[in-house]
Order: sequence, then structure tokens, then C-alpha cells
Amino acid sequence: METVRDIMSHHTDCCTTQDNIYEVAVKMKELNVGAIPILDGNNLVGLITDRDLAIRAIAEKRPNSSQVTDVMSPNLVTVTPNDSLEKAVSLMAEHQVRRLPVVDSNKLAGIVSLGDIALNQYSNEKAGLALVEISKELNF
Repeated sequence: METVRDIMSHHTDCCTTQDNIYEVAVKMKELNVGAIPILDGNNLVGLITDRDLAIRAIAEKRPNSSQVTDVMSPNLVTVTPNDSLEKAVSLMAEHQVRRLPVVDSNKLAGIVSLGDIALNQYSNEKAGLALVEISKELNF
């Protein structure tokens, strides 16, 4: 059985709770990514996505200098590197998210995304089913 470790992105750039939303947006652009983990010291405290920026920052007319903690998603669903891909897909579907931070001993180890799963030989069918569940109306 394949695990999250087999397909996750190991190198993950982060921002800190001291950064503002402009700095996060610039990092997303430079890295061509849609999510940035937020750390407080070495602890993962949130994740900010391009959707968070659009809905909680731009649409609410927050200044670029707003702290990431004002718009990030703080209640994270995570997996460990040893969790099965099936568990990751199930959590994504249940919580309607496309990415899961991967934590090992309470430290960020990487990120696993729906795209990582879909590109893997794991199962296009399971990835497709997860996408259907994830794409249902999101509630904030």
C-alpha cells in the first residue's frame, strides 16, 4: 500500500505569522503555487490559499499589509507521511479541501494535493470521486 510519503511534495516554502498578505501573494506568484503553510516558529498554525486571499482579503477590501493570521485557514486537517493515500483522499473529500499539510512529530514535512494523487497510479477513480466531493458547495 502506498503512503502519503510516496507522493507528497517534500520541499514546501512557508511564511510566518509575521508576514502580511502581500508577501504571501508574491511568494505564491514566484513559486506558482496556490497555498502557503503558515508557521509560528517551527509550528504549523495555518494555511493560506489563493482562495483565502480572494475571499477573505480582496473581497473584504483588506489592505495588503494585513497579517496572514487575519485571512488564513487556522483549523487544519493534516496527515502524516505514514498515512495511506486512501486516508488522504477520504479526508480531502470529507473536509472539501484539495491539499493537506503533512506533519511529522508536529512539524511540517510537506503537502499532499489532489493533483499529487491524480498523477499517481494510486487510482484515477478514487481521485475523481474525491474531486466530486471536494467540489460540492464550500461553506465558510
